Amino acid sequence: MMHRRALLSAFAAAPVAACATLPGSSRPLRLATFNIWHDREDWPKRLPLIVETLRAADADVIALQEVLEDAATGLPNQADTLAAALGGYEVRFTSTDAEGAPRRYGNAILSRLPILETRTRKLEPLDDYRTALRVRVDFDGRPIDVVNTHFHHTSEGASIRARQAADLLAWIGEGDAPLIVMGDFNAPLEDAGLAGLAASPRFVTALPAGAVPTTLNTNEGHQPRVIDHIFVQRDGFDVVSARVSGTADVDGVWPSDHYAVEAVVRLKS
Repeated sequence: MMHRRALLSAFAAAPVAACATLPGSSRPLRLATFNIWHDREDWPKRLPLIVETLRAADADVIALQEVLEDAATGLPNQADTLAAALGGYEVRFTSTDAEGAPRRYGNAILSRLPILETRTRKLEPLDDYRTALRVRVDFDGRPIDVVNTHFHHTSEGASIRARQAADLLAWIGEGDAPLIVMGDFNAPLEDAGLAGLAASPRFVTALPAGAVPTTLNTNEGHQPRVIDHIFVQRDGFDVVSARVSGTADVDGVWPSDHYAVEAVVRLKS
């Protein structure tokens, strides 16, 4: 018989951050970011748990990191597999591995909003093999830019993350559409490498510092750290709520070694 176990009482069903809905504001835009841990630790058993987590999130746009496709093992692109299971999503995928390579590893965006444009970037320094994926989506007739990325992972690598953030922001530019940047940044908000995003007056984080104890799954050997973030343009959006999900196992199987981060935002008038 299957059982479920919550990680911590801090991970409640209620949102961890909220603000009042403004009169006349747009309908909610739902977002999620999730590092799915490629094919580690029995992907076939983890897959339905990830699907369940994302289906419950009911996000308009989903950012996925550590997405793998591998012809040698017969593994189709994991983002395509998730989109097919969820239904109604377009998929965009990017990797530093060449198109057509038998094994490709990277980031993906799933969107149930019409995708108007897609751009990709190999982030500096190129020898760290990191990418950014940017889509412009149509949200009730208004364009919104959504970026998904995955930064350098070592604790001593703040200078590398700072370089990646600077390259990302230079690539994004000022833009002509409200902007969302989400992903696995491999660092908490106070990390010097994230100052360009976390300390910028341009952005606000949907999940404030101290709101949750961790976005890393400590049951998979990680120390508790909040390293998965959703940054939204301050003058473009109001943050309605944010939370983590995917925080329960089924018979000892966890969806991933990360938790998903979800946010609900509204476009400002």
